[in-house]
Amino acid sequence: MRLLVVEDEVGLAETIRDGLATDGFTVDLVHTGVDGLWAAAERPYGAYDAIILDIMLPGLSGYEVCRRLREREVWTPVLMLTAKDGEYDQADALDLGADDYLTKPFSFVVLVARLRALIRRGAPQRPVVLSAGDLRLDPARRRVTRGDDEIAVTPREFALLEFLLRSAGDVLTKSAIMENVWDAAFDGGPNIVEVYIGYLRKKIDQPYGRTAIQTVRGVGYRLDPDGG
Repeated sequence: MRLLVVEDEVGLAETIRDGLATDGFTVDLVHTGVDGLWAAAERPYGAYDAIILDIMLPGLSGYEVCRRLREREVWTPVLMLTAKDGEYDQADALDLGADDYLTKPFSFVVLVARLRALIRRGAPQRPVVLSAGDLRLDPARRRVTRGDDEIAVTPREFALLEFLLRSAGDVLTKSAIMENVWDAAFDGGPNIVEVYIGYLRKKIDQPYGRTAIQTVRGVGYRLDPDGG
Protein backbone atom coordinates (compact mmCIF):
# COMPACT_ATOMS: atom_id res chain seq x y z
CA MET A 1 0.00 0.00 0.00
CA ARG A 2 1.38 3.38 -1.03
CA LEU A 3 0.86 6.53 1.03
CA LEU A 4 1.65 10.18 0.46
CA VAL A 5 2.82 12.12 3.53
CA VAL A 6 2.75 15.93 3.27
CA GLU A 7 4.45 17.34 6.37
CA ASP A 8 6.87 20.28 6.62
CA GLU A 9 8.44 19.28 9.95
CA VAL A 10 11.23 17.20 8.46
CA GLY A 11 12.01 15.23 11.63
CA LEU A 12 8.36 14.32 12.21
CA ALA A 13 7.85 13.49 8.54
CA GLU A 14 10.81 11.10 8.52
CA THR A 15 9.65 9.49 11.75
CA ILE A 16 6.21 8.91 10.22
CA ARG A 17 7.76 7.52 7.04
CA ASP A 18 10.08 5.15 8.87
CA GLY A 19 7.33 3.92 11.18
CA LEU A 20 4.92 3.33 8.33
CA ALA A 21 7.59 1.52 6.34
CA THR A 22 8.08 -0.83 9.30
CA ASP A 23 4.35 -1.56 9.14
CA GLY A 24 4.59 -2.49 5.48
CA PHE A 25 3.56 0.76 3.79
CA THR A 26 5.40 2.37 0.89
CA VAL A 27 5.67 6.09 1.60
CA ASP A 28 6.31 9.11 -0.62
CA LEU A 29 7.30 12.18 1.38
CA VAL A 30 6.99 15.86 0.44
CA HIS A 31 7.30 18.97 2.60
CA THR A 32 5.21 21.71 0.94
CA GLY A 33 1.59 22.15 0.00
CA VAL A 34 2.51 22.79 -3.64
CA ASP A 35 4.48 19.55 -3.88
CA GLY A 36 1.72 17.68 -2.06
CA LEU A 37 -0.94 18.92 -4.48
CA TRP A 38 1.20 18.01 -7.47
CA ALA A 39 1.99 14.51 -6.18
CA ALA A 40 -1.63 13.73 -5.30
CA ALA A 41 -3.28 15.30 -8.36
CA GLU A 42 -0.84 14.73 -11.20
CA ARG A 43 0.07 11.12 -10.64
CA PRO A 44 -2.34 8.51 -12.00
CA TYR A 45 -5.54 8.27 -9.95
CA GLY A 46 -5.20 5.41 -7.50
CA ALA A 47 -1.45 5.86 -7.14
CA TYR A 48 -2.00 6.42 -3.42
CA ASP A 49 -4.21 4.47 -1.06
CA ALA A 50 -4.34 7.41 1.37
CA ILE A 51 -2.79 10.82 2.05
CA ILE A 52 -1.53 12.14 5.39
CA LEU A 53 -1.79 15.92 5.15
CA ASP A 54 -0.64 18.51 7.67
CA ILE A 55 -2.64 21.75 7.89
CA MET A 56 0.22 24.22 8.40
CA LEU A 57 2.32 23.93 5.24
CA PRO A 58 4.44 26.38 3.25
CA GLY A 59 3.15 27.38 -0.18
CA LEU A 60 -0.39 26.05 0.20
CA SER A 61 -2.11 25.13 3.44
CA GLY A 62 -3.43 21.64 3.96
CA TYR A 63 -6.94 23.12 3.77
CA GLU A 64 -6.24 24.49 0.30
CA VAL A 65 -4.56 21.29 -0.87
CA CYS A 66 -7.57 19.25 0.24
CA ARG A 67 -10.05 21.69 -1.30
CA ARG A 68 -8.25 21.66 -4.65
CA LEU A 69 -7.97 17.88 -4.69
CA ARG A 70 -11.72 17.49 -4.19
CA GLU A 71 -12.36 20.21 -6.76
CA ARG A 72 -10.35 18.14 -9.24
CA GLU A 73 -12.36 15.06 -8.24
CA VAL A 74 -9.41 13.32 -6.61
CA TRP A 75 -11.15 11.24 -3.94
CA THR A 76 -8.14 9.56 -2.34
CA PRO A 77 -8.83 9.30 1.42
CA VAL A 78 -7.22 12.17 3.35
CA LEU A 79 -6.20 12.04 7.00
CA MET A 80 -5.35 15.53 8.25
CA LEU A 81 -2.96 16.37 11.06
CA THR A 82 -4.41 19.24 13.10
CA ALA A 83 -3.27 21.43 15.97
CA LYS A 84 -3.73 20.18 19.53
CA ASP A 85 -7.27 20.99 20.72
CA GLY A 86 -7.96 22.72 17.40
CA GLU A 87 -11.64 21.80 17.17
CA TYR A 88 -12.23 24.44 14.52
CA ASP A 89 -9.28 23.05 12.56
CA GLN A 90 -10.93 19.64 12.69
CA ALA A 91 -14.34 20.94 11.64
CA ASP A 92 -12.86 22.93 8.75
CA ALA A 93 -10.83 19.92 7.63
CA LEU A 94 -13.92 17.72 7.44
CA ASP A 95 -15.94 20.46 5.73
CA LEU A 96 -13.30 20.74 3.01
CA GLY A 97 -13.35 17.04 2.22
CA ALA A 98 -10.93 15.37 4.62
CA ASP A 99 -12.02 11.90 5.72
CA ASP A 100 -10.43 11.82 9.17
CA TYR A 101 -8.01 13.76 11.37
CA LEU A 102 -5.53 13.32 14.19
CA THR A 103 -4.37 15.98 16.60
CA LYS A 104 -0.67 16.47 17.33
CA PRO A 105 0.96 14.89 19.24
CA PHE A 106 -0.60 11.57 18.27
CA SER A 107 -0.12 7.89 18.95
CA PHE A 108 1.58 6.09 16.08
CA VAL A 109 -0.54 3.01 16.81
CA VAL A 110 -3.68 5.11 16.39
CA LEU A 111 -2.32 6.66 13.18
CA VAL A 112 -1.81 3.22 11.62
CA ALA A 113 -5.24 2.04 12.78
CA ARG A 114 -6.93 5.12 11.31
CA LEU A 115 -5.07 4.69 8.02
CA ARG A 116 -6.02 1.03 7.72
CA ALA A 117 -9.66 1.92 8.42
CA LEU A 118 -9.61 4.61 5.70
CA ILE A 119 -8.01 2.26 3.21
CA ARG A 120 -10.56 -0.47 3.96
CA ARG A 121 -13.37 1.98 3.24
CA GLY A 122 -11.65 3.07 0.03
CA ALA A 123 -12.08 6.36 -1.80
CA PRO A 124 -15.44 7.95 -1.07
CA GLN A 125 -17.93 8.51 -3.83
CA ARG A 126 -18.31 12.03 -5.08
CA PRO A 127 -20.94 13.84 -2.99
CA VAL A 128 -24.25 14.37 -4.76
CA VAL A 129 -24.86 17.90 -6.05
CA LEU A 130 -27.97 19.34 -4.40
CA SER A 131 -30.37 21.33 -6.55
CA ALA A 132 -33.70 23.14 -6.60
CA GLY A 133 -34.52 24.35 -10.09
CA ASP A 134 -31.45 26.18 -11.38
CA LEU A 135 -30.09 26.65 -7.84
CA ARG A 136 -27.25 24.19 -7.24
CA LEU A 137 -24.92 23.46 -4.33
CA ASP A 138 -21.88 21.26 -4.82
CA PRO A 139 -20.62 19.97 -1.44
CA ALA A 140 -17.35 18.69 -2.89
CA ARG A 141 -16.34 21.89 -4.65
CA ARG A 142 -17.99 24.14 -2.04
CA ARG A 143 -19.75 25.99 -4.86
CA VAL A 144 -23.18 27.57 -5.11
CA THR A 145 -24.59 28.51 -8.50
CA ARG A 146 -27.82 29.97 -9.84
CA GLY A 147 -28.01 29.19 -13.52
CA ASP A 148 -24.62 30.09 -14.98
CA ASP A 149 -23.71 32.42 -12.13
CA GLU A 150 -21.45 31.36 -9.28
CA ILE A 151 -22.52 32.89 -5.97
CA ALA A 152 -20.02 33.67 -3.22
CA VAL A 153 -21.28 32.60 0.21
CA THR A 154 -19.68 32.40 3.65
CA PRO A 155 -19.14 28.99 5.32
CA ARG A 156 -22.16 29.57 7.58
CA GLU A 157 -24.36 30.58 4.65
CA PHE A 158 -23.18 27.50 2.78
CA ALA A 159 -24.07 25.25 5.73
CA LEU A 160 -27.51 26.86 6.05
CA LEU A 161 -28.27 26.55 2.35
CA GLU A 162 -27.08 22.94 2.33
CA PHE A 163 -29.43 22.10 5.20
CA LEU A 164 -32.33 23.83 3.46
CA LEU A 165 -31.63 22.02 0.19
CA ARG A 166 -31.34 18.62 1.85
CA SER A 167 -34.81 19.22 3.29
CA ALA A 168 -36.27 21.02 0.26
CA GLY A 169 -40.05 21.20 0.48
CA ASP A 170 -40.12 20.59 4.23
CA VAL A 171 -40.88 23.32 6.74
CA LEU A 172 -37.95 23.72 9.13
CA THR A 173 -38.26 25.39 12.51
CA LYS A 174 -35.67 27.86 13.75
CA SER A 175 -34.68 25.42 16.48
CA ALA A 176 -34.09 22.62 13.93
CA ILE A 177 -31.96 24.96 11.85
CA MET A 178 -30.00 26.06 14.92
CA GLU A 179 -29.32 22.44 15.91
CA ASN A 180 -28.03 21.51 12.47
CA VAL A 181 -26.17 24.64 11.34
CA TRP A 182 -24.82 26.16 14.56
CA ASP A 183 -22.76 24.22 17.08
CA ALA A 184 -23.79 23.62 20.68
CA ALA A 185 -21.34 26.24 21.94
CA PHE A 186 -23.20 29.08 20.20
CA ASP A 187 -24.84 31.18 22.89
CA GLY A 188 -26.84 33.59 20.72
CA GLY A 189 -30.59 33.59 20.24
CA PRO A 190 -32.68 32.03 17.46
CA ASN A 191 -32.98 35.39 15.68
CA ILE A 192 -29.56 34.65 14.16
CA VAL A 193 -31.40 32.27 11.83
CA GLU A 194 -33.54 35.10 10.50
CA VAL A 195 -30.42 37.20 9.95
CA TYR A 196 -28.70 34.50 7.87
CA ILE A 197 -31.87 33.71 5.95
CA GLY A 198 -31.84 37.39 4.98
CA TYR A 199 -28.22 37.16 3.87
CA LEU A 200 -29.00 34.16 1.66
CA ARG A 201 -32.07 35.76 0.12
CA LYS A 202 -29.99 38.76 -0.93
CA LYS A 203 -27.59 36.43 -2.75
CA ILE A 204 -29.63 33.58 -4.23
CA ASP A 205 -33.12 35.08 -4.61
CA GLN A 206 -33.41 38.85 -4.85
CA PRO A 207 -30.93 39.40 -7.71
CA TYR A 208 -32.82 36.82 -9.78
CA GLY A 209 -36.39 37.81 -8.90
CA ARG A 210 -36.91 34.49 -7.09
CA THR A 211 -38.44 33.46 -3.77
CA ALA A 212 -36.85 30.06 -3.18
CA ILE A 213 -36.60 30.61 0.59
CA GLN A 214 -40.10 31.00 1.93
CA THR A 215 -41.22 32.10 5.39
CA VAL A 216 -43.92 29.95 7.01
CA ARG A 217 -45.29 32.33 9.63
CA GLY A 218 -45.20 31.05 13.17
CA VAL A 219 -43.28 27.95 12.17
CA GLY A 220 -40.03 28.57 10.28
CA TYR A 221 -38.72 28.37 6.73
CA ARG A 222 -39.11 26.25 3.62
CA LEU A 223 -37.01 26.03 0.48
CA ASP A 224 -39.08 25.63 -2.69
CA PRO A 225 -37.90 22.37 -4.36
CA ASP A 226 -38.44 24.06 -7.74
CA GLY A 227 -36.02 26.84 -6.84
CA GLY A 228 -38.55 29.63 -6.48
